[in-house]
Formats: sequence, structure tokens, C-alpha cells
Amino acid sequence: GVRPPDARLHIGGVRFADQVGPLFTGVADLIERIQPQRLVVLGDTNSGLSALLAARTNKTLVSMSDFEDAKDKVMLGVERRSLVLTEDERKLTAYHEAGHAVVALKTQGSDPVHKVTIVPRGRALGLTASLPETDRHSYTKDWLIGNLAMFFGGRVAEELIFGPEKVTTGAGNDIERATGLARRMVTQFGMSERVGAMAIGDREQEVFLGREFGQRREVSERTAEMVDDEVKRLLDEAYAKASVLLKEHKDLLERIAQALLERETSGKGQWVSSSL
Repeated sequence: GVRPPDARLHIGGVRFADQVGPLFTGVADLIERIQPQRLVVLGDTNSGLSALLAARTNKTLVSMSDFEDAKDKVMLGVERRSLVLTEDERKLTAYHEAGHAVVALKTQGSDPVHKVTIVPRGRALGLTASLPETDRHSYTKDWLIGNLAMFFGGRVAEELIFGPEKVTTGAGNDIERATGLARRMVTQFGMSERVGAMAIGDREQEVFLGREFGQRREVSERTAEMVDDEVKRLLDEAYAKASVLLKEHKDLLERIAQALLERETSGKGQWVSSSL
């Protein structure tokens, strides 16, 4: 087989502190998790970026915290420390992200939760990041259903803690992603028994790709309605699953949310041992 790239080749010229040595064990594990070509990019970017972050604080050596900050900047986006949240917003965001984390932790076969944060990054007020244990080339129906439930973990947590009247627009992107995934499950992946193994074209996508109108089969109103019903069913079931898990593990939801309110960013080692 093809030998994975040696991450040490991509950190040349950067001086690391002694405690960063064990990091290479983690990098070797990362090689098994993501595609080798992505590791090359991550190694090149992280080593240079971590050096820049260390230089900003007048350090002569790159520490583990610099490397972690660089990795998060590459994987999760740039922190927006200038965006100051109110205390109510911080609390709601903490429970929202904790909801995602709990559903991920308690859904069998889902990717392990790597980090949860309520530090705004990019357009998001908070993030829950998962890392796959292996490089995936295909996805099972169970795994996709678990992802649908995780998408709804934030909204369900908001309802559970603050009440249905206090839910916010924070779940907008989650709902959009869940709806898109559910529709692909029905129209592209043949994962609806009612619709069956039939590909149902996306009109906008086909026009964007420049396909001729005459090559596209029109979808009947009956079929379109059936697709909508199946998409709604998948979403409703995922929402119900998230609700059951969060009510069942409300103590874990509280622990993760409180950890986020205290430290803003929480790794799995800070609460995962008592959650399994």
C-alpha cells in the first residue's frame, strides 16, 4: 500500500518546546483518522501557524497550547473575541452546544466528540466538533440518522432548559443541514421504504450543472408530496430521538453546559469519563 506521509517532514524549521514531543503520537493517530493528503496540509499549516501564534506572545518555542490553537483555527475557524455575548446569550449557547454533544455521545456509532466551545468562530456563536475514528468513504443509514438527531440536539436543549417560547434563531443552520441531509437520504440514497430505490432529480442542481431541460424527467405532484412526507418523517423522528436522549441524560447536559460557562471551551477528557 501507499505509505502515509511522515508528519515530521512538515514541521521543519519550527522549534518546539519539550512537552510538544508527545504530540507526534497524536499526529500518528490522526494519520489513521483523516486522508493523508489532508494531513500534509494540516501539518504544513499548523506548524507555521503555531509558530506565528507563539511569536505574537513573544515566545521563543512553540508550546502545545500554540499547536492546539493553530489546529482549532484551521479546523474550526477564526475566533471572534471581539464579539461580546450577553450573559443570557452565553448561557443559551452553552446549553445549545451541550445538547449537540450529549446526543453525539449517546448515539451509538456516532463520531467521538473532540471539542465543544462557546467562543464565537466565523458566523457561529459556538461549535461542537467531532472527529471520525477512521477515514470514511461511505455512510450507513444508522450513521446518517444519528447525525440528524445530533443536528437537533441544540434546539431540543434550548426547549428543554428555557421553554418552547425562548428558542432562538441559533438552530437555523442546524435545521437547514438536517433538512438537506434528510432530503438526500430520500431522493438520492434510496433510504426511504415508501419512495424506494429511485433517484429523484433536483431541478435547481440540474439547471446549475447546465443539463438540458429535455433530459430531466419531471417529478409528479404525487411523488413530490411523498418525498416531502418522508423528509418530514425522518426529521420528526430525529427530533424525537434527540428529545428522548436529552431528557434521559439531563445531568450530563448540565455538566457540559456548566463546564462551557466556566471555561468557554471543553474537551472530551473533562466530562466524557463520567458520561459513558
